[in-house]
Amino acid sequence: MNLYVSLGTNDFAKAVTFYDQLFADIGAERSLEEENFVVWSKSSEHSGISITKPYNRQAATIGNGIMVAIAMDSIEQVNHFYQKALELGATAQGKPSYKSSESSYYAAYFRDLDGHKLSAFYIDKNK
Repeated sequence: MNLYVSLGTNDFAKAVTFYDQLFADIGAERSLEEENFVVWSKSSEHSGISITKPYNRQAATIGNGIMVAIAMDSIEQVNHFYQKALELGATAQGKPSYKSSESSYYAAYFRDLDGHKLSAFYIDKNK
């Protein structure tokens, strides 16, 4: 449905390094790259996430109520991705867990270096 989601940054080089390292563990690579814009995805069939300096040359700001959710292949991958994000300087916003005791939605939440909220999630079909 979508090609990519863009997140603005005020420190492009730092943000690119953060996402290069974070996405490497889940097999996502740079799929499109320009001077102030990089997209990471798992393949040309998958949607991606991009980092960009705002084109209007104004400061990048976070959107209240906006969150990017990234599908993982297992609970273990959610846990690892979350820990990796924190090791790279992300801020914890919700430790990995099921949303409720009846839920099959397992997720963890964090904010990247620019304050954008992201979620790593897995739908546990065995629960």
